[in-house]
Amino acid sequence: GIVAGEKINEKGIGNGISIILFASIAARFPTFIINIIQAKSISWIWSALIIVIFVFMIVFIVAINDGERRIPVQYAKKVVGRKMYGGQSTHLPLKVTMSGVLPIIFASAFVSMPSLIAGFIPKTGFGKFVTAYLGYTSWPYAVIYAILIVAFNFFYVSVQYNPTEISNNIQKNGGFVFGLRPGAPTSDYIKKVLNKITWIGAVCLALIAIIPIFYQMGTKIQVALGGTSILIIVCVVLETMKQLESQMLMRHYKGFLE
Repeated sequence: GIVAGEKINEKGIGNGISIILFASIAARFPTFIINIIQAKSISWIWSALIIVIFVFMIVFIVAINDGERRIPVQYAKKVVGRKMYGGQSTHLPLKVTMSGVLPIIFASAFVSMPSLIAGFIPKTGFGKFVTAYLGYTSWPYAVIYAILIVAFNFFYVSVQYNPTEISNNIQKNGGFVFGLRPGAPTSDYIKKVLNKITWIGAVCLALIAIIPIFYQMGTKIQVALGGTSILIIVCVVLETMKQLESQMLMRHYKGFLE
């Protein structure tokens, strides 16, 4: 798999490992559709509703993946020799899902640890408690899972993005945020916006992860494609399309996305 991924990176388009992972996840989709059609516990109305929810999740993921908050930044003019530089207006983009799928992966690993431990000691009190109350299709599991996703999302953003450093970089390059003084006021404003965006992204990721759990709780049908799998599929497709777009524009062709 790794060798094939490297070959795709070298001679193909897109990230090789991501493409292989995408193919393995997409291969489960026919099984998912067949399980819904053959399910005797739900009517055809509920089956159609499930398909609609699945499509809605894809649209929702596309929307939040491309969503961003743009903070307007103005750069002052400066003269170097006989040339004038700067004086342009731009923006500081803050993506809604800065952390991508990482919070879901970490939360999934942590929330599955009790079940893993209980598998070795199933007859003990701890094993019985985990089986009864912390199973994949239980309310406590879904709640803990969502809380961990939110926590890991905030942790990732706090580690990767430093509002003070961003503010200092803007100031060093002769820029300023409209209506704010450089320094601490700009840093506080970026921190405030970043906290709001992080909350929105964290809640969206939590919803993506727990909707399939609620679906399985209500229908008792095994979910072949979880929220993480759908998120990976959509992100890989969007990234590959962007790379195709850039390749075609480099060759003076009409845009692929038009």
